[in-house]
Amino acid sequence: MKTFLKAAAIAAAGFAISGAALAQSALNEILDTGVLKVGTTGDWNPMSLRDPATNSYKGFDVDVMNELAADLGVSVEFVPTDWKTLVNGVVAGKYHMTGSASISPPRMKVAGFSESYISVELYPFTLKEHADRFDGYDSINQPDVKVATTLGTTFEKRVREWFPNADIKVVEAPARGFQEVLAGRADVFITSNIEGATLEKKFPIERVKNTGPRSPSPIAMLLPQTDQVWINYVNNWVKVKQAQGFFDRTKAKWGL
Repeated sequence: MKTFLKAAAIAAAGFAISGAALAQSALNEILDTGVLKVGTTGDWNPMSLRDPATNSYKGFDVDVMNELAADLGVSVEFVPTDWKTLVNGVVAGKYHMTGSASISPPRMKVAGFSESYISVELYPFTLKEHADRFDGYDSINQPDVKVATTLGTTFEKRVREWFPNADIKVVEAPARGFQEVLAGRADVFITSNIEGATLEKKFPIERVKNTGPRSPSPIAMLLPQTDQVWINYVNNWVKVKQAQGFFDRTKAKWGL
């Protein structure tokens, strides 16, 4: 009898612990409040772009978050953030998740990630009028070349790795590396094939010739590292939407 009571007590304690863990999940908070809070920088076209006049957002990430919220039966609240504080916002609980971000070992130490649904490759870009000045990566890694990048991004880390001899100019969000090049304050910036294709259509820039893609990286949503209930939900949601063709349709819509 004592053995039975002990086993029952252990089982009850287990259920209590499971219930407490479940209650602490972001999933329950989202369903209880009816709001999905998403951290986004609003400066990564065509993933997430903020209109300052209306404070509204559009882009691939925005469509994905709206779809997720619709399936949850809640509304979306986009929480402004920047690249250097993007991870900290998830860790501090300022939002339940982020839009797309590169999966990287430093971020993996403190935050969780969803299943990946798209990948990016990085390239260097310059103004068309300066295109003849550069040929290959070595031509950029020179003391007289100014390479612009934004603080806290994966681009900043890559710039420092690839161009240690260059004059690296770091700007803080909301400033971006490509804006420094357009303004004539820098010669080169690096960005993803995703953003680069959009910028090439809009501005007089082009890839530096003879520079193949570097650092292919899967991207995904950042999530609280210890919230396995929420991570499981989002991961399975991604798998379902991939099977239904949602991500392929959304990529096509935004030219990805």
